[in-house]
Amino acid sequence: MAPVQSTLRRGAVEQYARPLVAHYLAHRRRYSNLLMVAFSAYVLQNTYAGLTGSASAKKKTKAAASAPGAAPKTVQATNQSTDELKGGAAAGGSAKSRTKRRGPRVEVDAVFWQRLSRLLRIVLPSYRSKEASLLLLHTFFLVARTALSLYIASLDGAIVSALVRAQPRVFFLRILTWIAIAIPATYTNSMLTYLQSKLAIAYRTRLTKKVHEDYLEGSTFYALGNLDDRIKNADQLIVVDIQKFSNSLAEIYGNIAKPVLDVIIYNAKLSQNVGAEGLIALTAIVQVSAALLKWATPPFGRYAAEEQRLEGEYRFSHTRLVEHAEEVAFLRGSQTEKNLIERGYFALLKHINRILRMRMVYSIVEESIVKWFWGSLGLCVCAVPVFGARLFGGGGGLGVLANVDFGSRTEGFVTNRRLLLSASDALGRLMSTYRDLSELSGYTARVSELLDTMEDVKAGRYQKKLVGGGSTAGRTVGKDDEVAQNAKMLQGRGKVIQSENEIMFDRVPIVTPNGDVLIKSLSFYVKPGQHLLVVGGNGTGKSSLFRILGGLWPIYGGIVTKPPASEFTYIPQRPYLSLGTLRDQIIYPHSRAQMHARGITDSDLVRILRLLDLEAIVEREGGWDAQREWRDALSGGDKQRLAMARLFYHRPKYAILDECTSAVTLEVEQTFYKRATELGITLLTVSHRPSLWKYHKYILQLLGGGEYAF
Repeated sequence: MAPVQSTLRRGAVEQYARPLVAHYLAHRRRYSNLLMVAFSAYVLQNTYAGLTGSASAKKKTKAAASAPGAAPKTVQATNQSTDELKGGAAAGGSAKSRTKRRGPRVEVDAVFWQRLSRLLRIVLPSYRSKEASLLLLHTFFLVARTALSLYIASLDGAIVSALVRAQPRVFFLRILTWIAIAIPATYTNSMLTYLQSKLAIAYRTRLTKKVHEDYLEGSTFYALGNLDDRIKNADQLIVVDIQKFSNSLAEIYGNIAKPVLDVIIYNAKLSQNVGAEGLIALTAIVQVSAALLKWATPPFGRYAAEEQRLEGEYRFSHTRLVEHAEEVAFLRGSQTEKNLIERGYFALLKHINRILRMRMVYSIVEESIVKWFWGSLGLCVCAVPVFGARLFGGGGGLGVLANVDFGSRTEGFVTNRRLLLSASDALGRLMSTYRDLSELSGYTARVSELLDTMEDVKAGRYQKKLVGGGSTAGRTVGKDDEVAQNAKMLQGRGKVIQSENEIMFDRVPIVTPNGDVLIKSLSFYVKPGQHLLVVGGNGTGKSSLFRILGGLWPIYGGIVTKPPASEFTYIPQRPYLSLGTLRDQIIYPHSRAQMHARGITDSDLVRILRLLDLEAIVEREGGWDAQREWRDALSGGDKQRLAMARLFYHRPKYAILDECTSAVTLEVEQTFYKRATELGITLLTVSHRPSLWKYHKYILQLLGGGEYAF
């Protein structure tokens, strides 16, 4: 009874299915076109979703942003609560703080897309820009290469067909065509490589200009390294990470646009040759395996960001040794420094080896799926024109190659196989693009962090780890209480009043950026011509006072009345000597054109040097236009006298002198102070030399423990 029922059911199914199959085969071309349109839309939608982040990722991001108690993107040290600052600074930080220190978020999601769109607005400022023109030209050659690939696939089949049919004349004509097509093909490939490199350079130039504008605006470069803890190696980010981001961005466009175009065009052509049914089934299987491959892909973006961080730390350890080579040599610390440097290198090496192992495993899995598994499926699709009539009953164009001659069948097979291999390669490149996007997200996160931090610093929003090492107005308190007091003080802001006639501090706290309170309330005043000598032990706040006066540090309370920063010149114990000529060392930061615009000549500079017994340096060093690494070419005394000459050249209203005569004779020191007062420069001096007392009207003595005497 059961076999009879089974036969009846099968007959009923065939009765209903046969008309549907016949209808489909009769209109197969129309349905194939509809399937290809749907397939193309699916590929584009999938690519867009991969770029902008999945819906679930967006929901997670939105939910995290709207969750109760969620913190804002940028946490300002000056606006944090006392409890947050206590926990984050003194006790090692909250969970959020610890997450912050691990670095910026590195994922291919909505956050990445927001960051990338911001950077794209910088590197592609308008559709009329040079970068947009290069991108358009690059797109043209991408389309041209796809068109050439289609023609070459057909030409491959034609060459093999002529060979199988033993047609030597046709064969050699097609070989000549093959050679001729090599000219535009090689030109197109070379232009793509050239344009990609030009795009990378153009992107880097735009981004570097933007970063330089922000980084070198005012004293942002100083605040970034001294008032904020988020960016440890700005030089690494500006020089290396921006370059890698630009290269990755230029490469990713071709790696996305070309495979998407190839997949759509190759599959459209294949649908004409073998039908859309097999391609749709093949695509479904490919998508399942691709989803599994994507799920198994390691977080290469996070690893790339971590590699750049370790590279920066390793580089910084060498830079630090160069800067402090003399001290290390005196202390015989070479072995310790070697251990520190090698520790940084081996941490980097361990991370790189880990990435290499992951890449090796991932490449094995990826090639097995993309090349071999997808390739075998492609061969099955190539068989449809030959076996379709036998397997599916014929009609509707199935099995179009079943009854043709052997040469035509071979030509069709070779052409279809070439198209399938190209389509498979394009799908493989699309899968690899996710890995490339992950790496791009790492560079994007680091460059975005630099831009975000510079914006915060320019707006006076700093993130700095607090300490509890300083004085709190002379009384002993617990560490937590002290950090809480310092944090509360950091929340405030003082008032700055511009004045040409006086310098006055009215109840101004002297606080370091990390929250160490040196003096809780400082008050004094200086009028033009009333020179001030500041004395005190180490750590009492002498240099901190002048950093506040020069506008380098923020004011956390009270009122500061002072001239604009342009009226001050600062001369430290070790003067800064720039790259450039001997003349540039005196007129810095002016250019030669600016010097001439002020009516000053080289003869005037010689007269300044003669006052300081330094005129012989011009002839000794080879003239005004001689260029040296002046930091190494001159002695300490020569460098200090050049800094004095710089002061006489600029003639500011106020000069901050920080032990600037420690390497010169008493005669030169006397000449310097006498000439400075004759020029009407009000002197604010830090020194312990008793010989300088006679040049100053007031003394500000910093006693330590938050105490001072004026």
